[in-house]
Amino acid sequence: MRKYITFIGLLACVVASAQNIDDVLRYSSENIQGSARFQAMGGAFGSLGGDLSALNINPAGSAVFNNGLFSVSGTNYSNKIDSDLNGSLNSTSSNNFDINQIGGAFVFKSTDADSPWKKLTLALNYDLVQNFDSRSVTQGRSNQGVDNYFLDFAEGIELDPLKLKANETLGDAYLAIGATNGLNFAGQQAFLGFQAGIIDPVSDTEDNTSYFSNADYDDVNHDFRQDITGYNSKFTINGATQYGQNLYFGASLNFHTLRYERLNRYSETFNERGSGTARYIDFDNLLVTEGSGFSLSLGAIAKVNDFLRVGASYQSPTWYRLTDNFSQGIDSNFPNKESSFQFFNLNYINIFDYQIKTPGKLTGSISAVFGKSGLISFDYGYQDMSNAQLRPTSDAGFANENTYISETLGAVSTIRVGGEYRIQRVSLRAGYRYEQSPYESGDIIGDLTGISGGVGYSFRRSRLDLAVSRTEQDRLQYFFDTGINTAALLNNVNTNVTLGYTLNF
Repeated sequence: MRKYITFIGLLACVVASAQNIDDVLRYSSENIQGSARFQAMGGAFGSLGGDLSALNINPAGSAVFNNGLFSVSGTNYSNKIDSDLNGSLNSTSSNNFDINQIGGAFVFKSTDADSPWKKLTLALNYDLVQNFDSRSVTQGRSNQGVDNYFLDFAEGIELDPLKLKANETLGDAYLAIGATNGLNFAGQQAFLGFQAGIIDPVSDTEDNTSYFSNADYDDVNHDFRQDITGYNSKFTINGATQYGQNLYFGASLNFHTLRYERLNRYSETFNERGSGTARYIDFDNLLVTEGSGFSLSLGAIAKVNDFLRVGASYQSPTWYRLTDNFSQGIDSNFPNKESSFQFFNLNYINIFDYQIKTPGKLTGSISAVFGKSGLISFDYGYQDMSNAQLRPTSDAGFANENTYISETLGAVSTIRVGGEYRIQRVSLRAGYRYEQSPYESGDIIGDLTGISGGVGYSFRRSRLDLAVSRTEQDRLQYFFDTGINTAALLNNVNTNVTLGYTLNF
């Protein structure tokens, strides 16, 4: 049985080179699940209100309530990922259930008949804005191995810190390199590649800065398995008011809590050129991110007439404070790996504290209400992803990555369309959603499209809703940030089934 070295211990590194554009994208987009009615209509509630999850789009929506209410929704999440690496196909799926929305609103109507301020609504709501749970398996062949990853990081780094000192353990050396200014994450990767025998110095001198690969192959077999769990939730404190008969205004304070855990398990095998000896490299990376964030939103809804409504809202940037706990494991059967590499089961964690500022978002909405028969609604959202930032911006590594973000990402347009048709106590619903790729080129991540439908049944003072929604998006998967340029094409399909209950009081 192969053994692994797992680095998990405690250390706060000064520079967090591991944070990049992927972290910014992960927390900048909100795939709001919401109530069953909200999901069934594609989330097109910017000018409608009347649903607690609509507060995520337009905080003026709670002023539409005529009475207090309580709402709760639970969703079964089904995720399916198909991968294609140079013609090798794989498919994986996962399922989980969660209470994704719960909240309530209290309506205080004015007792002064002459006052233009008709009512005040206070609402509290919890929504799951991202469910990260997914699994993927990618297998195939290419002519690039992980040795290139270690070479890219090692180039320019002196050999001396990559060697163990007297009485120094492998784990202690790994942590010391991570805390050394100028080496940090890059130095740790060079250290792992050197100690595992994957790369060696051109010259065995302390000041050597050039390296070569010990991997000799024509092509390699890749096996990349990714398991992700976690969530990004939003707790909203909302206040809204109705002015006159046709104007609604609202504001919300949003408190975000997130946890993201990703385990990447990479295995590589090849037959050594000439000798035909079977070689392997196993390289695992575990990332656990926890943090919190804050944002605020403002909005308004106007009834143009009994038929037409319009809405506009602004969601501020979200300011996240995050902590990454990052650990690695590696093994190989290369004959020239260091003898000290036999120290197994050492636990060391790199801890990175940092911040992310996501871009603000503008939403414009219009809807047509056909009395008690039904409605049609349309939302358009705009978010400039090039304004996202890793912070502190004074950090040199973050400054370079922020420049890359501003040059690579672009404006994201979101379209949501929803409709509802009522037959006495029964409501039939359908929706469509489109979200543009955050990349200017659209190559790395494709556009997201979604369709949804559902049904609701109203009792005297309560309502039961069922929704089914499906989203699909393609993206390229790179095993590592550098070294292996071959990418797999992933097709990600999420199918959610949501049951919700609303009680009016």
